[in-house]
Amino acid sequence: QVQLVESGGGLVQPGGSLRLSCAASGSIYMIYSMGWYRQAPGNQRELVATMSYPSKNTNYADSVRGRFTISTDNAKNTVYLQMNSLKPEDTAVYYCNADIRPRNSATSYTPRGDYWGQGTSVTVSS
Repeated sequence: QVQLVESGGGLVQPGGSLRLSCAASGSIYMIYSMGWYRQAPGNQRELVATMSYPSKNTNYADSVRGRFTISTDNAKNTVYLQMNSLKPEDTAVYYCNADIRPRNSATSYTPRGDYWGQGTSVTVSS
């Protein structure tokens, strides 16, 4: 069973910083990408930033490029999102996402797929 667990959300003033973390655990054979999405009230979920493995290629939403930085610790199967110069419009629930192939056995098979964390809330307000 593969799980993603996020941490690091909270309340911050405009111009402030937060760092989100997401750790993947369970029976993992290979991780192909990890990233972050967000969903503000009344809006659809949108991409924030992603990183592919092993190339480490990154993709950022235009609205966060230059302010947010995605990074990973491969040994810990963890992805981070450093968010600087936060704006009120960054307020949302942030979800971790990973493209993972689970480690299978002779009696159990789970195909490669998308996994999601439970979400962590970020509020930017004075």
